[in-house]
Amino acid sequence: MSGDTFSRRIAVYAGIVAIATLFLLPFLGLTNLFDADETNYAETAREMIVSGDYLTVQVDFEPFPEKPPLFFWLQVLSMKAFGINEFAARFPNLLCGIVSLMMLYFFGRKIYGHRFGLLWILSYGAAILPFFFFKSGIIDPWFNLFIFIGIALFIFYLDPAKQQIRLRNLLLSALFFGLAVMTKGPVASLIFLLCFLVFLVLKRFKISTPISHVGLFILVLSLVGGSWFVFQATSGNSGIVREFISYQIKLLTSDSSVHDGFFAYHLVVLLVGVFPASVIAMKSITKKAEDTELQSLFKQWMYILLLVVLILFSIVNTKLLHYSSLAYFPLTFLAAWVWDKWLDRKIEIGRWQVVLIFLIASFLSASAILFPLLTDHYDWLLNKNFAFIDPFTREAVQRNVHWSGYEWLIGLFLILGVIVAAIQIQRRDWSGMLILHVVVLIFVFVSINLFSGRIESYTQRVAIKFYQSLRGQDVYVNTLGFKSYSHLFYFDKQPSDEDDSLERLMTDQLDKDAYFVMQVNKKDMFLERFPELEIILEKDGYVFTVRRAGPSDP
Repeated sequence: MSGDTFSRRIAVYAGIVAIATLFLLPFLGLTNLFDADETNYAETAREMIVSGDYLTVQVDFEPFPEKPPLFFWLQVLSMKAFGINEFAARFPNLLCGIVSLMMLYFFGRKIYGHRFGLLWILSYGAAILPFFFFKSGIIDPWFNLFIFIGIALFIFYLDPAKQQIRLRNLLLSALFFGLAVMTKGPVASLIFLLCFLVFLVLKRFKISTPISHVGLFILVLSLVGGSWFVFQATSGNSGIVREFISYQIKLLTSDSSVHDGFFAYHLVVLLVGVFPASVIAMKSITKKAEDTELQSLFKQWMYILLLVVLILFSIVNTKLLHYSSLAYFPLTFLAAWVWDKWLDRKIEIGRWQVVLIFLIASFLSASAILFPLLTDHYDWLLNKNFAFIDPFTREAVQRNVHWSGYEWLIGLFLILGVIVAAIQIQRRDWSGMLILHVVVLIFVFVSINLFSGRIESYTQRVAIKFYQSLRGQDVYVNTLGFKSYSHLFYFDKQPSDEDDSLERLMTDQLDKDAYFVMQVNKKDMFLERFPELEIILEKDGYVFTVRRAGPSDP
């Protein structure tokens, strides 16, 4: 390997760190954690620190049998370094963003070369949702990265040209799948199994893999992925393992009226959320032959992974934005493949793609322009009596949130930038590709920092300020009628031997005041059911009440 090539690789990795940090680090901890996922996970990490028990996943200091501990351990390390706050809760995903881009370049360069690695970074880094999730405090970025690395290494294992390091690739693949299981659960193994079964069918079950390799793969995966579960089962906490398994089954099979959606929900999410890569990738469906077996294998597996994720989570009844986030890797790979061929004049970007890019950009631009206008002039919105405007939304949207009046400029910037990029792409000028991604990247960066704080202000800030005002006081704090973890995190709840179950707090004699937060939608119902509740504040769609210490009513 020449010194020039090594120096170039070092320069690329250094550039990834610098540019990713430049875009991901600013304002990372400025906005309060969003209920329920961000607060849920940050609260779990906080309780590990407070309790000193780093092996039990818990919420409200009770076992939380929904997630394994690996991501929470990362948050714990971050909180140990930066304190228990929003920045620390999100910092692990900033690191994940940097590592993800590094791995894209690493694998892209190994498979196609230096240019392809850069194109993959460009396609992935400038896509909307990947950027957004790297500035969040949710589990999925690390979960997806571990699965992707596991699949990539398994593809390298299948490559006949890499026989000398075949076993190493297999064992490393199993290791990363094990880490994925330790991050979010056995759905990682399910996704790999489904992909492998599809691959076997396409190969007509003609694959040369020694039984010993299969055994080693399962052994490493089980040792890494099952270590925490085995520890729980052998230390008297087998109930947690059973509840965890039940929850995973329920998650895949049960219906959710809160997070339901139409069958093609994730198709739309990927089309808009991984823009512009989602549109460019459509041109990858071609019979053009690859130069090497590894290239053919990798492209085939990216198609398989994309379809498995899309179909699996379209079938699952619960529809959540991040469920299909693993598809970002194959989708951006296919987009990079198209750009690579386009630069070599082996493929064309169709006019229909340019039109679709313009339409999606117009939608995003209109959203960025209209959102501040509608929320700042809410009278028009409220007078329309749209179905989604319930009493809580009606109150929340009237919150006095400051808008400068210039937020619409970012929407205008996007559409004008995309028009310039489209013209250059039609002229077959490589600058069009670069302009398109840079414009979208800047749009996403500015939009997140412009809108996320204001959205949080409309939806939850008044409640969080209330919880923070009670911090350090010897009182009970809980919510009524809506699922939340914010009161635990922002009240800084401490472990206690006292029974603070909701049933007791609402009916029994209290030794100290109990504060309850509800949304205005259910105010009348709860006040009628619990007449001892005293309203102390109504604001922005929330009702803040207290039940005073003393004897209960007979």
